[in-house]
Amino acid sequence: MELKDLRRDALKLADWITDRSIAGVSPLSSAADLAERYRIDAGFADDDKRVDALIRWETTKNFTAGFITGLGGVLTLPITVPGSVAASWLIQARMAAAIASIYGHDPRSDRVRTVVLLALVGDASASKLLKGAGIALGRQAALRAIERVGGRTLTELNREVGTQLIAKGTVKGARGVGKLVPIAGGVVSGAFDAVSCQVVGRCAKRMFRPG
Repeated sequence: MELKDLRRDALKLADWITDRSIAGVSPLSSAADLAERYRIDAGFADDDKRVDALIRWETTKNFTAGFITGLGGVLTLPITVPGSVAASWLIQARMAAAIASIYGHDPRSDRVRTVVLLALVGDASASKLLKGAGIALGRQAALRAIERVGGRTLTELNREVGTQLIAKGTVKGARGVGKLVPIAGGVVSGAFDAVSCQVVGRCAKRMFRPG
């Protein structure tokens, strides 16, 4: 793949993930609706407890999605990756956007969408991408750190995240964990996706949590 094609596909992928995870795609509701279910539950002492419960539940869901789609199939994406990878991206990005909503941010805003994508690649990669864009985190949450950057910088960050995800998705697909033993492959895929979901959830909490 040529560099210009990779950059184009990376941005398409980033838009695909944020569009569908935030608006919802059957059978998943929108990120705002997911957040609202936790926000109206008076059983939680505070938003941190709501977010922790959300991460736990979405991690369970991610294991199931990984098991089912790890058996084969490809969703309709701008690029070709295994269905398990696409399902995980959507579940995890939707969770991150819901966490943003619980903490009072609008998931539809360009800056929140960018931070949702950054959460997908984890703290270390996100910090490196922000530093490369000239954005110093310090002790600030990621969302606050990018408040003053322009649209071009946001687009470039989105593209860089998309590039990293393409690399990860291609590697995971090439491993073909379920080709020889489908059920065992599904379990391995599901467990890997569940761990990834926890990592993304904790990252999103740190990025969006006030203070």
